[in-house]
Amino acid sequence: MSLSHFSLSELEQKQDFVRRHIGPSEAEMAEMLASIGAESLDDLMQQTVPEGIRLPQPLKVGEAQTEADALAYLKTVASKNKVMRSFIGMGYYDTLTPNVIKRNVLENPGWYTAYTPYQPEIAQGRLEALLNFQQATIDLTGMELASASLLDEATAAAEAMGLAKRVSKNRNANIFFVADDVHPQTLDVVQTRADMFGFDIVVGKAQDASQHDVFGALLQYPGTSGAVNDIADIIAAVQANKGIVAVASDLLSLILLKPPGEMGADVVLGSAQRFGVPMGYGGPHAAFFATRDSYKRSLPGRIIGVSKDTRGKPALRMALQTREQHIRREKANSNICTAQVLLANMASFYAVYHGPQGLKTIASRIHRFADILAAGLVKAGFELANNTWFDTLTVNVSSNKQQIIDAALANNLNLRTDVDGSLGISIDETTSRDDLQAVYQAFVGANVELDINAFDKVITDNGSDSIPEKLARTSDFLTHPVFNSYHSETEMLRYIKSLEDKDLALNHSMISLGSCTMKLNATAEMIPVTWPEFGQLHPFSPIEQAQGYKQMLDELSEWLIDITGYDALSMQPNSGAQGEYAGLITIKKYHESRGEGHRNICLIPSSAHGTNPASAQMVSMKVVVVNCDKDGNVDLVDLRTKAAEVADNLSCAMITYPSTHGVYEETVREMCDIVHEFGGQVYMDGANMNAQVGVTSPGYIGSDVSHLNLHKTFCIPHGGGGPGMGPIGVKAHLAPFLPNHKIIGIENAGDGEVREHGAVSAAPWGSASILPISYMYIKMMGSAGLKKATEVAMLNANYVAEKLTSYYPVLYRGRNNRVAHECIIDLRPLKESSGITEVDVAKRLNDYGFHAPTMSFPVAGTLMIEPTESEAKAELDRFIEAMVNIRLEIAKVESGEWSATDNPLHNAPHTLEDICDNNWDRSYDRKLAAYPVASVAKNKFWPTVNRIDDVFGDRNLMCSCPDLDSYRED
Repeated sequence: MSLSHFSLSELEQKQDFVRRHIGPSEAEMAEMLASIGAESLDDLMQQTVPEGIRLPQPLKVGEAQTEADALAYLKTVASKNKVMRSFIGMGYYDTLTPNVIKRNVLENPGWYTAYTPYQPEIAQGRLEALLNFQQATIDLTGMELASASLLDEATAAAEAMGLAKRVSKNRNANIFFVADDVHPQTLDVVQTRADMFGFDIVVGKAQDASQHDVFGALLQYPGTSGAVNDIADIIAAVQANKGIVAVASDLLSLILLKPPGEMGADVVLGSAQRFGVPMGYGGPHAAFFATRDSYKRSLPGRIIGVSKDTRGKPALRMALQTREQHIRREKANSNICTAQVLLANMASFYAVYHGPQGLKTIASRIHRFADILAAGLVKAGFELANNTWFDTLTVNVSSNKQQIIDAALANNLNLRTDVDGSLGISIDETTSRDDLQAVYQAFVGANVELDINAFDKVITDNGSDSIPEKLARTSDFLTHPVFNSYHSETEMLRYIKSLEDKDLALNHSMISLGSCTMKLNATAEMIPVTWPEFGQLHPFSPIEQAQGYKQMLDELSEWLIDITGYDALSMQPNSGAQGEYAGLITIKKYHESRGEGHRNICLIPSSAHGTNPASAQMVSMKVVVVNCDKDGNVDLVDLRTKAAEVADNLSCAMITYPSTHGVYEETVREMCDIVHEFGGQVYMDGANMNAQVGVTSPGYIGSDVSHLNLHKTFCIPHGGGGPGMGPIGVKAHLAPFLPNHKIIGIENAGDGEVREHGAVSAAPWGSASILPISYMYIKMMGSAGLKKATEVAMLNANYVAEKLTSYYPVLYRGRNNRVAHECIIDLRPLKESSGITEVDVAKRLNDYGFHAPTMSFPVAGTLMIEPTESEAKAELDRFIEAMVNIRLEIAKVESGEWSATDNPLHNAPHTLEDICDNNWDRSYDRKLAAYPVASVAKNKFWPTVNRIDDVFGDRNLMCSCPDLDSYRED
């Protein structure tokens, strides 16, 4: 038989990735279809999706590409980026990611495929890494409390303004002061937020802050020009007038500089990017945010706290306002429901690996190089704008500015050029002696050398005064053992691995979280993220140096516009919640352009995500809740009634499709028509886009704007709770109002014109370096593959629902008794009959090796299950077996065989310490506790702590690293 008999057709080769991304084989799909009573995927779609919203033609993405072809093509695109040596600074610096962190964290699915640690018993590893991040932040800023990271420095500054308004005792003040040496992109984002809140922004010299009646002020230390000024008196003066002072700072500079906390700051914030995280053309990067302990309940974002488990051992969890936007909705502190966990973890590992001495060596070298270059430039006759600095010099230039820029560019150097009459030079960890020489020669000429050794000796002999003595750091930092124990690669490797082993991620088992779409993050999608052509670009590089990024962004935008049915797209929002915020701003500005700025009512169904009402309040909209009917659908009568009641002031409605209850609502077009009839716009939440791609689209249905969770539908991994990306698509009439950027104008915002709309994120294209993931996914799936993914997601969800319906009520179903891509099982009747709660079931699933589905959302006492298209039938069956077996365990509690407290559900999860306890005195067998079904033994995951006491953790809040003795008490 010839070898050609076995060859694949070209089409089959191109569809090979589709076959690998989609879990069930064709034979398994046929078996599953038969079990749910459908003849084919197309038949299932016909049964499930309302006919009136099905797309009349296929997507225009094109044919699927093989992994090899897609990677090769993207490499040619990436090669169009010109990687220069960057001295631009402005909060972004080249850095050296330790290889042990790059390979074992950034490139490791054990770290990047984990979910947000809402089930902390199986997330102790990344929680410890985040606690280390908080501890490093506390130590370096001199503050009392820190969060587990925010989206970027500019967003953190905007959140600080919100905190200042909440806690300031100057209640009647409406002014927020921003010092004129704050980074311009930060001011841009703060101004956008202030506009939405109706705050007045005053920009001026930092020392003038107390001359205004302010509720808060934002200072930069060191300033954007590099100056290191004593801000203690400025802080005290603002506080004397009952204002709150936030200080944006550079974390690495605080190794050498007096911390703002020691000067009296109320908030200290900034970016941890230069702690080993590549610039990536703007992100993702972890922002840090620290404040006073007394403001902890006003803190935006997540806090990791130390509590205890049922054995009394220390255990970590998210504390206080965790998911508070889901609970408090429009009264929430912030709409931000994510963090930059993967990047915060990288930064914390960077601090652990280098330790205090290593970090001091890095910071001292940077500062020394800045001193040497400064001395050389001054001797050559140049005037410096400042006589103090940590790493950044601002050189006053006049007629020869362009000549210097051209000379620098000719030698592949980027300087900061955005300020009239000056050039900026920021030294970083990667700067070499040759780099110093090249920068110097750009200023003085190619034939003149900087005598580095001579200037170094002068500085050694005479000392440096570029950091004033009273502003030099004298306090200790990073004294905790974790920062002083893992400085060899062997020890660091083992530490990272020990934490990874405490966490359940997608590389272990299915994570069936409804509304969160934890699907395959394919290796071929992840590989380009660490290419230097994408990773080493500064976000404010001249646009002609980023032509590869431009081509990728243009192609990806074109695909997403086709997929969504919209007309224009903004890539700027760097999380789903940020996308909601940006979309609502776009709607608000549209109304204002029509002389209808008074429209400020947002209609939101009672089933909506908590971020929806929280986002509405971020743009000062008033929320009116629309009821749902008994079947979980939006009540059209109530929608029409309320839309009519507020017609004159109706701004928009926020809906999710398929509904948050997991069904394709038949009346979705009518919902859109009602809102439009009364002058409103329709915002469609993109959380459930995985049930639309290739089958229907938000634009086709009738909505005006949506955000897309690229970290859900389009395969960017969750990273343990971030990064995310939330670009927004809009119809043509909204396109002119998309966000722009003060530093890099976005020409494709709307109709090609650059308009003066503010930014919502620090970088023009948000977290650009992770966009290759979604790009690769779409390119390798092609039009047909994308549609098939949606259909198989629908199949998997209906298969799970059908198999579980005899054991648990499936709460909501749509047409023909079908669910969409997720289903909700109702545990409330079982709680009534047995006392077993949804929490008990969630924790017991840990014993079976599974992360629990989404718990008590959108209905309390339920589990929302979304298996995604990437899970094979074997894994679905294993999950179904676990859920069926748990139902049988509940029956034993119902019958009285097990008591309400002495049963494996109430005591779950079970740790190895439980099983090895010589004093085991429970009424059920140890083997049943640890190995409830035979399949668990093949791949046992051991939770490292028992069930955690949430109440104790909140009542005894500790958000810094505990002394190691507390772990050794037993």
